[in-house]
Amino acid sequence: MLVLIASNLARRKARAVATAVGIALGVATIVALLSVGAGLKRTAGELVHLGQADLGIFQAGVEDPTASVLPVSLARRLERRPDVAQATPLLLVVEGVRRDPAAIVFGAEPAGFFAARLVMTAGRRDLGAGSVLVGDRLAAALRLRPGSELTVGRRRLTVAGIYHSGVFFEDSGAVIDLAAAQRMAGRGDDATTIAVQLAADARHSAAEKAIRRAVPGIVVIGSPDDASRIGASGELVGKTVTIIAALALIAGGLVVANTMAMAVLERERELALLSAVGWGRIRIASLVLAEGVATSVLGAGIGLVLGILGAGALSRALGVASVVSPHVTVWTIGQALLIGLAIGVLGGLYPAWRGTSVSPARLLGGP
Repeated sequence: MLVLIASNLARRKARAVATAVGIALGVATIVALLSVGAGLKRTAGELVHLGQADLGIFQAGVEDPTASVLPVSLARRLERRPDVAQATPLLLVVEGVRRDPAAIVFGAEPAGFFAARLVMTAGRRDLGAGSVLVGDRLAAALRLRPGSELTVGRRRLTVAGIYHSGVFFEDSGAVIDLAAAQRMAGRGDDATTIAVQLAADARHSAAEKAIRRAVPGIVVIGSPDDASRIGASGELVGKTVTIIAALALIAGGLVVANTMAMAVLERERELALLSAVGWGRIRIASLVLAEGVATSVLGAGIGLVLGILGAGALSRALGVASVVSPHVTVWTIGQALLIGLAIGVLGGLYPAWRGTSVSPARLLGGP
């Protein structure tokens, strides 16, 4: 039967290719959005680990974590707790680097553990006046090295060193002194988040709950799931993917149904002949259905490749390439193939039934 399926599809190359390409475009869109969504979730999870922190403190009720406003004094208050070893305020400034507006500028206290834990790969750790530390990803993209100049906000700063932290959007950003970042953003004595390192004997979940009770109006994130619930970006992408997947199933199913129905009408005598030589209804239906599934899976495979290649372009188009790295998972690949299979099955049901309703006697000239 496999040989017959391949032969039938090859006889109608233009129609099969057109159908597969239509399905591929829908699947590619789904894969690209799923990859960017997974990247957004991973980036949100990394908010927990700024400076390898155990917890991240943000203002409650904000849709975008970078819009959070917290007093710097909250860090000192948290450090007085027995379950907290260190707390350091951070100010996240978006669109601070003119040459790469998507890069995040981190305002950090020079003596805080966030700055102290940056691994310097070149130059020195210097957050003095007129200095900036640059992540190795941003340095590579902008061809910066120690001694280069970088405009941050409206100021031209000297790159004191290049660092690596292992966190994608930290390494794609830059670090300046907290006070300088506050002046640049006009944020007074405010911070965006407080990175918290728990005491060695503190229980993670217990400390998280205790801090949340002690400081009303904040959100304490200690896991990627907590982080993804702060903003609406990941949820929005997820809902968009669901809508597009539903539309792809409907539109793709109709395209396959139309293509296979036309093929059945053109091959009525052929199907009648197969029935006359002993092919049962189930076998004929399986042949028609398998051709639809084969076309859809081919389209899904092409769409998978296009989606993986296009995910990076999508993140750049959305302006989040410096903070989100598209993440293709096994589940993403599985979803794409399942959608292709579902399109083939849904689109092939009616043509398969139509193929079994052909009367061999009528078409072959019988009484």
